[in-house]
Amino acid sequence: MSTREVCLLIGQQGEVLWCDVSDNPALLPDSRERWEAIWRLRAELTEVAHSHPDGPLGFSSEDETTMEALTTALGRAPRFSVVAPGGMVARVDGRDVLVMSEPWWAEPLREASGMHARPLALA
Repeated sequence: MSTREVCLLIGQQGEVLWCDVSDNPALLPDSRERWEAIWRLRAELTEVAHSHPDGPLGFSSEDETTMEALTTALGRAPRFSVVAPGGMVARVDGRDVLVMSEPWWAEPLREASGMHARPLALA
């Protein structure tokens, strides 16, 4: 399977509310369906996660503008996160932090993106 970006909308209990899949490993084009899902699910939405199957482990400039638009539209900032082959990073209170204990949906997101499993840390 080739790699592709995948976006998940996550709810208050850590459940996946909605999923969107691209056919490109470096781009998840804007879609009316995604914006409508975000608006429809805005009361339950706590996190917007997406994959960077070929890296980087961080937010792109396009991610930054999308996060700003979502924060403005919602009137609040949900948690934003990126899952990459080497780990997961989240935007928490305006800072990017490495997520050491990944949520249950991170590994299925990697699989749906065509990524290899996260490498295990050596003790």
